[in-house]
Amino acid sequence: MTRRWISLHAVVSPCAAASLALVALGPSLTAQPADARARLIARGRSLELPGAWTPPPGNAIDHHTAGFAKILCSNVFFAGLDPADVAANLGGFTSPFAQRRFVTDTIVDRARREVRVRSTTGQWRVARVYGRQGCITVPLGEDSVHFAPSQIAAALPEAATTDWPMGDRVPVRAWPAGVDSARFAVAMDSTFGPPDAMTLALVVTYRGRIIGERYAPGIGIHTPLESWSMGKSLTGTLIARLIQRGVYRLDQPAPIPEWQQPGDPRQQIRIMDIMRMSSGLRIRAPQDPDWNDSLGYPDHLYLYTGGVNSYTYAATRPQQWKPSTVGRYRNVDPVLASYLVRLGAEKLGENYHAFPQRVLFDKLGIRDAIIDTDPYGNFLGQGYEMIAARDWARLGNLYLQDGVWNGERLLPRGYVRHVQTVAPAWRADGRLVYGGGFFWVNGDGGWPLPLTAFAMLGAGGQSATIVPSHGLVIVRIGKYRGAGAGDRALDAGFRSMMRAVQPLR
Repeated sequence: MTRRWISLHAVVSPCAAASLALVALGPSLTAQPADARARLIARGRSLELPGAWTPPPGNAIDHHTAGFAKILCSNVFFAGLDPADVAANLGGFTSPFAQRRFVTDTIVDRARREVRVRSTTGQWRVARVYGRQGCITVPLGEDSVHFAPSQIAAALPEAATTDWPMGDRVPVRAWPAGVDSARFAVAMDSTFGPPDAMTLALVVTYRGRIIGERYAPGIGIHTPLESWSMGKSLTGTLIARLIQRGVYRLDQPAPIPEWQQPGDPRQQIRIMDIMRMSSGLRIRAPQDPDWNDSLGYPDHLYLYTGGVNSYTYAATRPQQWKPSTVGRYRNVDPVLASYLVRLGAEKLGENYHAFPQRVLFDKLGIRDAIIDTDPYGNFLGQGYEMIAARDWARLGNLYLQDGVWNGERLLPRGYVRHVQTVAPAWRADGRLVYGGGFFWVNGDGGWPLPLTAFAMLGAGGQSATIVPSHGLVIVRIGKYRGAGAGDRALDAGFRSMMRAVQPLR
């Protein structure tokens, strides 16, 4: 199918829509032996509660096109990338590359800061910049969103004249004694990888200081980049800030308003169950071990592309398993965590849209982070965010420092240990890869790093890996299509880093 590209700024070339399989997260989710997968499915079915899954409403092509419009909008207007490059190489999660063959017309309107995309269904999907709430795809049949957008400025000193980590300046210091400079240079090359890895940004810190940093042409220290499910760990961090401020406890039943009718079994779901991906709520995701594409469009993606109130949709999902019995990687849980962030911020009388900036980003020196919302102004913190690599390094170092920053405890005591610990339901499933607070862990030794390593991971090869034993935070962000080569380069880089950096005493 010929795709016609129209730009109100400049004409761009058509690009072929090649097929690429959906890239899922985590080694144990994507490469399970058949017998292990069968055992996982059988265990889930043996514990399942009565009920059946109902696919979300709407047309799958229109949902995919909504995702495509948003991907183009964010990467063109925030990351500054070329539209044809974005269409060919980025955002293959909510807009799988194989589905882009159904797109017939694309308009990039730079004056209006919007993207309009038409598919073979005849529907136009429109994604537009709405203040600091990012790029939002307008619901079908409507012409705008259901909230008043706002601009949120950082309350921080001038970055150019402020030292890292609160600013941009990296002071010149002697090379750290615990790092072999020659081996580290090799490790940087290995981690950045070859051209087909399509790495956009690589930042490595040692004991909090930047010792390695490299960017693709056109990408800089303030370029916000799509990071996908790394945002889940950020959402978990915002919950931790609310816990530290006394609004919530990890072990309390999640105070979701829709669950408060007498006898609702979801009242047994604790905040920690949600943040361990083990609430037991019934949706379907491409990462499910028994996923079948013929069953219908997955709610895991609908929570990005549906154009509905995502918090209401997530909160009205029924129970599939009792909480903390089965671990499944599903967006219903981080969306509910984002809902709790909203409820907690409003309980404190805070400006919800400014809340992440005020309680976290301003504390860490983060100025450029964007968490997109749905059309109702709800943060889609499960993975729709645009954040610079240095900012992920800042967040990683908050965890490396046990939740303390500039002498202030930002995360509760014991919380970092909690996120590093394999979630009970995932352990029961035999998958030692998921912890608390929406963090991945190296419990099965699948990464060529110490078992204590843990990470924020996102589809398409995005990652911020924390290696406490060596004082390292390693951030790698790349184009989605380069995920396979990028993952191989990252593994090689990890091995090289372990040869270059001595363990801390």
